[in-house]
Order: sequence, then C-alpha cells, then structure tokens
Amino acid sequence: MRIDLSIIIVNYNTYNYIRQCVGSIYESNKILKNTEIIVIDNASSDNSVNLLKQEFHSLIVIANSQNIGFSAANNIGIRRASGKFILLLNPDSLVKKNTLETILKFMTQNPDVGVSTCRVELPTGQLDDACHRGFPTPWNSFCEFTGISSIFPKSVLFNGYHLGYRNLDQVHQIDSCAGAFMFVNRNALDQVGCLDEDYFWYGEDLDLCYRLKLAGWKIIFFPSTSVIHYKGVSSGIKKNSVDISTATDSIKLSSTISRFEVMRTFYKKHYLKKYPKLIYHLVMLGIRFKEYLSITSIKK
Repeated sequence: MRIDLSIIIVNYNTYNYIRQCVGSIYESNKILKNTEIIVIDNASSDNSVNLLKQEFHSLIVIANSQNIGFSAANNIGIRRASGKFILLLNPDSLVKKNTLETILKFMTQNPDVGVSTCRVELPTGQLDDACHRGFPTPWNSFCEFTGISSIFPKSVLFNGYHLGYRNLDQVHQIDSCAGAFMFVNRNALDQVGCLDEDYFWYGEDLDLCYRLKLAGWKIIFFPSTSVIHYKGVSSGIKKNSVDISTATDSIKLSSTISRFEVMRTFYKKHYLKKYPKLIYHLVMLGIRFKEYLSITSIKK
C-alpha cells in the first residue's frame, strides 16, 4: 500500500499524553488509510510500550533498550518510515481536526518546501514561539537573552530571534520551526540527511532547518491550522508545564544542561568560521552565564 504520511512520535515516560496524542490523530485524520504511525520508545519506565500496543493495534512500536536521545530515536523512525512525507510530532501534542490533511495537501502542491509547520499553540491558546524562529545569530541571541526583543517585539532589527515582525495570520517563510510539529518532505531529508545525533535533546530541529535552507529548501509557517502543545512534559523545565510534568530534579538538570550544550554545538558547527574569535568567546561566556543561572534555580 502506498503511504502518503509517516508520523513519528518519540516517547519517554509520557504515556498519559501520548495516548491522547495518538487518539487525536485518529479522530482528526481522514487519510489514515494512507498513513502510518511509528512510536519510538526510549526505554520508558511507565509501561508505555505495552499499554500503547494494547490500546492502538495498528501502531508500529519500536522499543529501545536505553534512552538514546531524541534525534537518534527519530532517525530510527525515519529509516523505518515509508511515507512520501514525514511528520515529527511530540507526544505531548494534540492534533486538531483536518490539520494533517491540510498540511499534506499544501506540501504536495509545493514540492520546493522542505518543512512546514502549523500554528503550534500552548494550552492557553498562546503561540509556542519555538514554532516561529529566526536563526540564533549572535545578534539575534543577544537581543533575545537581554530582553531587548521583548521591548521591541515587532522590530526587524531587534526581534530576529522570533521573527516578531512577520504577520502570523499569513503563510510565510521562516528560518526554523519546532520539532514538536515538523512536516518534512522525504526528498529534502534524502538530500541533506537525517537529524544530527550530536544533539541529544533539543536543537536537532534548528540544525535540520539550517541545513535545509542552505540546500535551497523553504521552511514554511502555515497558520490556518493548528495543534496544541503542552511543551516540556518530559523535561520539566518549561514554565507552562511545570505543574503537570513528572520529571525528577535529575531529569530537569539533565535537560537544562542539554539545552545549553545545544547552543554551543550549533554555534561551533555553523557559526565558528563565520564570526570573529572574539564573538565566539563572548557567546560562550553568555551561554555559560545563562546556564549557571538556570542550574542554580533548579538546585534551590
């Protein structure tokens, strides 16, 4: 059977959320006969694998013996997938009615688009700003982490980090979207390769979009349809989900360290030769300072 869409969900101790996520796919998707859902479990301890198999018999479930990270787990799913398009979807997301059908139609009609994302919303209805990103150049990052971008949210100069000057009601190009909902053209992946496994947790979405844009593919924000993203259920470090996450302090610490290591990795891979050494040292100093503040807040 020809597969149009392969949906890949990486799970790590989020059974109560992933079952809702999968259920929302079944409820909203009119094209399931041409769709496969692949769940990669990273050695969850909440009996996710057995419970998912019992509840959703058509799922393809691959259980890893250890937590190999988000990128590596997704890559297992990508290599297993047979769809013309691949959706990377977080387990703490809920797909709204017709979202998959709408994005699939758009991607089919626009073969020059490497990745598209819909409007990813937090449970409050607020936009998850990670789905509408500019690349973290030293200037964009400086404006974001010093708060300048918040003072001038519509400024081209000062809010390049989240592209706040773009019209969020219209389809347009962006630099990067979030791995919570990445609708990917298989041809684009075949050209630039899978997710970079140097990123264990966070950053793989940004890196993939960067490589795709370098290769000439478009990254599109498609706001007329949406998903709900609880965000941070596994990591426990996001303000919007801190009260519902079951992450231990150890996991919170690991995810925080990973978050800042991603910043270093991305800069060294893509910006090290692009900017003077003085900028590199200033960026690394800034990252270290922000990391110290974040780790200190967890240990309190």
